Amino acid sequence: MHAGGGLRRARPAPGEPQPQPRRPEAAGGRREVRRPVPGSGGCAVNGRLKGVVVAVGTAVIGSAVTAGGIHASAAFFDTGPRAQADSTPTPRTVSTATKPITRGDLVDKESIDGTLTYAGDRTIKAGSGGTITSLPAEGKTIKRGKSLYHIDRRPRILLYGKLPAYRTLKEGVKRGPDIKQLERNLRALGYKKNMTVDTRFTDATRRAVREWQKDTGMERDGEVTPADIVFLPEEVRVSETVVEVGDQVAPQRPVLETTATDRLVRINLDADRQDIAKVGKKVTVKLAGVKKATGKISRIAKVAKTVKRPDNQESGATVEVEIKVSAKSLGSLDEAPVTVELERRRAENVLTVPVEALLALPEGGYGVEVVEPGKAPVRIPVKTGAFGNGRVEVSGAGLAENQQVSVSGR
Repeated sequence: MHAGGGLRRARPAPGEPQPQPRRPEAAGGRREVRRPVPGSGGCAVNGRLKGVVVAVGTAVIGSAVTAGGIHASAAFFDTGPRAQADSTPTPRTVSTATKPITRGDLVDKESIDGTLTYAGDRTIKAGSGGTITSLPAEGKTIKRGKSLYHIDRRPRILLYGKLPAYRTLKEGVKRGPDIKQLERNLRALGYKKNMTVDTRFTDATRRAVREWQKDTGMERDGEVTPADIVFLPEEVRVSETVVEVGDQVAPQRPVLETTATDRLVRINLDADRQDIAKVGKKVTVKLAGVKKATGKISRIAKVAKTVKRPDNQESGATVEVEIKVSAKSLGSLDEAPVTVELERRRAENVLTVPVEALLALPEGGYGVEVVEPGKAPVRIPVKTGAFGNGRVEVSGAGLAENQQVSVSGR
């Protein structure tokens, strides 16, 4: 995972194509030449001559000419009488690959490997000791009113709530929010005759509990103990069964590993790069193949941690980031590797060219060659700005949207 700065000047982000500007005066003997062509009446020709071998009275025909990255072939002429009789040089062909200058937003992004997984990891522990007599299948979703597992054929039921079960609820107990939480669940499950949802455990509550116990196969004593129920905020998905049917368990021994049913993406972001992640910020998630989805950062861990790499070497400190993605976008994908694109910065409404259009100028800095049909290429010095997605922001006198710039041989 790469950690870099924001918008960079004249240096692309890791993973971006490196600019390969070629200096007009490159190694290998290429140089500016301005000399009269024999027999041309003293006319001078500008160019870069590479590998031209000259003998007395003879020139090589068809030598390669390269001008600022544009490939061409030109005729060089014999210095004898016949050549002097025809003093008009005849170029063969000039060809170049070009791409347009465009205007728009240039986004500098950082790609980070992540994992599509489930939210809300939670361990369900035994509420009492005994023998495991029933377990759910891994991957099963358990909703309110359904059993999580059985010990000695006694079910432990999932109910919804944020407050954990911590005492036996029965007639005569002190008022409390846990009673109200229980009564809300009884009402949601259909056991509400003459019962008022409040903080008191009344006779109506006891009768509702007895009816519920009868339907779930529990002992009908009108009392609810922490061994009978588990309060969780929502339905859960069983990710792993930690024990097997027939195992003897003690209270508080782990029985199930569960998650929420919502899928999300997790990434580990270098701690010194966490400034590019904000809760609520939209990101792009690349799924299996070429499929993309838009996600939103839902949580950023407050404490950094050190992560073990596959080679058992420790990486630097990282911060866990969770990203929500719509179920429709995810389809049937389940616990798969993904790539997350985080936006570092954005340059708006700027002129950009492909990175390979940049030329390193002899006097320093960069330039581009603007190509127009029927005209010689024009080299324009430019100031570079942001890099992103293989393009670079440029500005300079004479540049305009839709102009064609040379990218030949780069």
